[in-house]
Amino acid sequence: MDQVMHSAPERVAAKPSGTRLDRAVAAALRSLGARSAEHGVQSGVALVPDAAEAFSIRAATARAAGRSLDLMYYVWRGDMTGQLLGREVLRAADRGVKVGMLLDDVFARGRPRVLASLDTHPNIEVRLFNSIKWRAFGKPGLLLEMAFGGWHLNRRMHNKAWIADGKVAIVGGRNIGDEYFGLDTDGAISFRDLDLVIAGPAVAEATGVFESYWHSSLARPACEVAPSADARGGLSRLRREHAEVAHRPEAGDLLAPLRQPAVRHLRRGLTLLSAGAIRVVADPPEKARRGLGARRRARAAGGIAPEIADALREARREALLISPYFVPGRQGLALLLELRRRGVHVAVVTNSLAATDVVAVHGGYSKYRYALLLAGVELFELKPGPVGEGASLLGSRGAALHTKAFVVDGLRAFVGSFNLDHRSAALNTEMGAFVQGAGIARGVAAEHHRLTDPALSWRLVLEEDRLGWRDEFNGEVRTLHQEPVASLGRRIVAGIARALPIEEQL
Repeated sequence: MDQVMHSAPERVAAKPSGTRLDRAVAAALRSLGARSAEHGVQSGVALVPDAAEAFSIRAATARAAGRSLDLMYYVWRGDMTGQLLGREVLRAADRGVKVGMLLDDVFARGRPRVLASLDTHPNIEVRLFNSIKWRAFGKPGLLLEMAFGGWHLNRRMHNKAWIADGKVAIVGGRNIGDEYFGLDTDGAISFRDLDLVIAGPAVAEATGVFESYWHSSLARPACEVAPSADARGGLSRLRREHAEVAHRPEAGDLLAPLRQPAVRHLRRGLTLLSAGAIRVVADPPEKARRGLGARRRARAAGGIAPEIADALREARREALLISPYFVPGRQGLALLLELRRRGVHVAVVTNSLAATDVVAVHGGYSKYRYALLLAGVELFELKPGPVGEGASLLGSRGAALHTKAFVVDGLRAFVGSFNLDHRSAALNTEMGAFVQGAGIARGVAAEHHRLTDPALSWRLVLEEDRLGWRDEFNGEVRTLHQEPVASLGRRIVAGIARALPIEEQL
């Protein structure tokens, strides 16, 4: 176990009078009819599809926190929302809140000064997960290290969690950056995503996930990875930068809702559920070192993929799936075909070739469309927004759909970071939450229904054994017989990716 600057008990040690967030959670749960101020084993949960509200709940819980902020993210950008939320974190630390910030090292590259500066604060410790030894050489360093045997660097921490005072947890698909919170990103379309807010005793499971990663040997203190020389100018410079961003006119709309008490943010959409109805699940951090390619090994190690497969297998009437990157593989295909043989209605929403930012993934997905449609699985591909050809083969820039969620039989829902593809199943570490409750299930189903609207998605069909994209515009229905709107370049790249033996990397 690594040496730590502030241990788990110190971050969550209780204050005699409780914190503002403690009181806000207690008031929110009482307003829902919790049986006592201690709530017993009851917790609250809410679905957050709105990007502005997703920003507000993070900032509001940081402002009300009095003990701890435990933050783990795949991406934390240095743009406006990244700096505004960084400002809230720094202000909380100034009040005495113990902050543990765990970031995946691939997307932490290029920001050594900021990370080193934060790490100098007595109440903040920054750790980088699965760090790159040759980071001084930038992207070439990553490639060189992998070439010389560092293939574990291909396995990243894709988890997302914002945990305040051990009483509120926000999990789901959103990273920290403008594109995840509905802001203009220089012409790139914003991601459509979902968060799940959990308040009360069930947050302990999310805290347990954070602690397991924080104490993993793969989590290295930033002071070891980002030299202290990078902190020159330090916190004072960072505070000035945060203040400048906060005074921008476009920041006003994000910050205005924070004038409301934290309890109002928590009450919005919150549903009270009993013990066991909310389960936070995650891969073990060791997956990033050795992978969990085999189903048996994944199950033995408590991987998230078998939990998701089991939840889908229990469907009796309906399974509605949302996954921006959808490559079911042979096992996933077999599972979905098994559901169809039992008469289960299965519908999947994913990105179209024109909308996706990761063309190679679409190539891997395309080989499964015919078999799925033939079995009666409904496929919907999201239409592109006003975004150009700024897509990457392997990166994560500009896709319209980023939600990773599903609902089974209108009763059980999952929201998290897990894509229905090989990378999530066998390479990256992932986390999310299962909720057994009709209210949250209805919310996920409503999002699925919204995304399948003909104004937003093409429905795939088979006509005389030909693949088609059914389009509705101004009341006119037509069927297209090649990837709609996608450029020749995208079609060529997707075709190459489909032919190459790279599916296990997608």
